[in-house]
Amino acid sequence: MTITQLKYVLAVAEHQNFTKAAEKTFVTQPTLSMQIQKLEQELDILIFDRGKKPIELTAVGKKIVEQARSIVNESERMQDVVDQEKGYIGGAFKLGIIPTVMPTLLPMFLKTFSNRYPKVQLRIEELNTDEIIMQINEGYLDAAIAATPLEQEKIAERPLYYEPFVGYIPESHRLYSKKELESEDLDIHDILLLEDGHCFRDGIVNICKASKNSTQDKFQLESGSFETLVKLSDEGMGMTLLPYLHTLDIASTKIKNLRYFKNPSPAREVSLIYSKSELKMQITNALHDVISAVIRGAIAFQDVKIISPMKK
Repeated sequence: MTITQLKYVLAVAEHQNFTKAAEKTFVTQPTLSMQIQKLEQELDILIFDRGKKPIELTAVGKKIVEQARSIVNESERMQDVVDQEKGYIGGAFKLGIIPTVMPTLLPMFLKTFSNRYPKVQLRIEELNTDEIIMQINEGYLDAAIAATPLEQEKIAERPLYYEPFVGYIPESHRLYSKKELESEDLDIHDILLLEDGHCFRDGIVNICKASKNSTQDKFQLESGSFETLVKLSDEGMGMTLLPYLHTLDIASTKIKNLRYFKNPSPAREVSLIYSKSELKMQITNALHDVISAVIRGAIAFQDVKIISPMKK
């Protein structure tokens, strides 16, 4: 049994396909298949049910994968010890980012981080919160940037910044004349929302649950992007709420439609999250420091009320 064989098993378990697993581990498919077969022969069990499409783990295979993940993580921890002793910051690092943070935050820190730590091969993937939690717990991600608190037993959270919610209100809307918003002004049936699955959407719903307003006879429309919500709002279809960083790129002609909340402003906490096993912490710490530094000048709000990103 070798660490390489275990890594091949984990790759097949993740991708449920031998060809894709071989591509991700940079070997030929016959080589990967042969090594897994050798391991199965050595253990005298079948790890995968190859008759299923996609490939599935056998009952004992699920237990083998869980153990393999632990062994591979511990082997990587040994390299971590050496790297930290040498002060080395480099190697592959898999980072997940939620969709409502990726477009605004990534351009702010990526170039700076890459220039400062050229030996880090940063692999970034856009994932929703549920996918991020699963992939961190199963060892597929080294860290992620997500709205918190998540209160996951095996995941550590380090806040990066607190981002206020900002109203985007067309001239035809009942709230356009207000200079500042309050949570009580909001009506969930009067707001254009991101589609289900976005934690930012759940945050808005949680704000509105504190309001007694409840207009039942209005339509509700959901979309997958803030840009679409803004365009629909411009057409008089309703108001929407945006994360503060997104408003920094809004057209100058539309700034008049932005409304901030009275203090304490409802806001989301955005954190760098990672497994409590703390693998590759030298890179995680470097990411945290770079992002915290670049964001410091962009968000000056201090008096905020953190809204839960999870469904209530």
